[in-house]
Amino acid sequence: MTDLHRHYWQDMTPQGLTADHPIGDAFTRYATTVSRDELTAHQNRLFMRCVDRAWKTDFYRRLWGDKGIEPGDIRSLEDLPRLPIFDKSDIMASLDRASPFGDFAGFEAYEQRPPVILHTTSGTTGKPQVLLFGPKSREVQNILLARLYRFQGLRPDDIVHSVYGHGMINGGHYVREAVTHWTSAVFLSAGTGVETRSVQQVEIMKNFGATVIVGFADYIKKLATVAREMGLEPGHDIPVRMISGHMGREDKAAIGEAWGGAQCFDWYGVGDTGLIAAEGPDRDGLYVQEDAQYLEVCDIDTGKVIEDGGVGDMVCTCLFKDDLYPIIRFNTHDVTQWKPGQSSIGVEYRRVEGFMGRSDNMVKIRGINIFPQGVGPMLDEHPAFAKEFICRATRDAQDRDSFIVVAEATDLSPATAQAFGDILKRKIGIEPVIELVERGATAALTQIDVRQKPIRLIDERFKK
Repeated sequence: MTDLHRHYWQDMTPQGLTADHPIGDAFTRYATTVSRDELTAHQNRLFMRCVDRAWKTDFYRRLWGDKGIEPGDIRSLEDLPRLPIFDKSDIMASLDRASPFGDFAGFEAYEQRPPVILHTTSGTTGKPQVLLFGPKSREVQNILLARLYRFQGLRPDDIVHSVYGHGMINGGHYVREAVTHWTSAVFLSAGTGVETRSVQQVEIMKNFGATVIVGFADYIKKLATVAREMGLEPGHDIPVRMISGHMGREDKAAIGEAWGGAQCFDWYGVGDTGLIAAEGPDRDGLYVQEDAQYLEVCDIDTGKVIEDGGVGDMVCTCLFKDDLYPIIRFNTHDVTQWKPGQSSIGVEYRRVEGFMGRSDNMVKIRGINIFPQGVGPMLDEHPAFAKEFICRATRDAQDRDSFIVVAEATDLSPATAQAFGDILKRKIGIEPVIELVERGATAALTQIDVRQKPIRLIDERFKK
């Protein structure tokens, strides 16, 4: 019998991948010397390969055909606004239409299917979504993340402790591949607090001398608290000097201080796309990885492209995904805005402000748009805030909406509640109801010990 297996590296080489997407010193040289014309030409070359692949998938033939787009209509990125934006709901509909893999991957275009990497999303915004990667697009994602870590200061002798989750979800596997394939650092794949208990994680970090932590801000903060409860001093007993993860609106200085003065860096990406943008050593905005990702900021209501610094949804086109599951104009529903001005370190890539909340998790209370993820960073300015919180939106019998913030605090006095309320009223424009609780009291609601992304909003207004 003929063996028809294909292997992961069969149609690519590391040298070929890094020619289009350099890493290490080669990336720094490229990002600081490339002209806008050179970058646009590079983007267009990769984009047209993705368009060609997309036309071979049932998903895009249907999505684009329904809008009257025909092969040949799209000739460059200048034509991108002609194409419809899609989001997770379209992917979930594809999965329902052609279970279990959907019709967005484009398997039907291959005489012999290439190797497939399959994961799912965490399901924090609903039913978990299937994520499919071909070897080439997967490895480019790994390069993008590894080069970000190296650009931020990851050293060959570092010990990296990861709190990203595993199982079917993508995060922990993706981060492990990036570090182990494209750096010399040692990787500790601890996972979430469910996979490895918090106390055990602290012991692992101490025993192996962890110098870098990667993961989501909420759990990284929690581990610093657990370490101190165990009688350890973060930064001394555990020599962490660098933290890189999904910080969003979190106070990076406060997180770094919790770990003994470690430098704290932010980056942004979603499961479908991999890394999209990241802070560099200047920590002054997130550099969109423009050799690999084309990012649009679009109006939340109209979908029109915003260029003037306004707040909108991040809509991403992956310029490297020309194998399985092309991604062209994917609305992440994560909100940001462009950062004006030039880079102080000479990087030519455009910058965004970072993750500012989710447009599909935004609540409108008395005409004010509120992003619940931003509440914690706002309260960080008060010393009694114990770093954990959850928000509730309620509606009374007179149809009046209220915004309630349940916050853990070290001082439960009315004066502290008043101070919290004053901070939030100043920052968001309405006066919330403040409920103060002891440390750990919100954990059952936020599920911080079992979820990579804790719940921050319970909207009770429409419950029957």
